[in-house]
Amino acid sequence: MKMYLLSLGAGLLVGAIYALLNVRSPAPPVVALVGLLGILLGEQAVPFAKRLMSGSPVNVSWFHSRCVPHVFGKLPTGADHSHAAAPDQLSKRELT
Repeated sequence: MKMYLLSLGAGLLVGAIYALLNVRSPAPPVVALVGLLGILLGEQAVPFAKRLMSGSPVNVSWFHSRCVPHVFGKLPTGADHSHAAAPDQLSKRELT
C-alpha cells in the first residue's frame, strides 16, 4: 500500500509543478492510462506467442504465474499479520 501512496504523491507533485508552470499534461488522463495498459498487455503478448509457437501448453497456472504478477504487481492483501501476532520481545540470547 505504501508504494501506491508514494506513486500518488509523486503524481500530485508533478501535477502541481505542471500547474505552477502553466503547462498541460502531455496526454489526457484516460488516454495515458489506456496507453500504459496497452504497454503492459503488449509485454505479455510476446511470451504468450513464443509459448504458443513452441508447442508448449498455455494453461491457467502458466498465465497466473507469468502474466498476472507482471501486469498487476504485488497487490495489497490487507493487514500485515506477521508483525501483529506478538509484541516485540527480546530473545533469551539478547537478555544474557
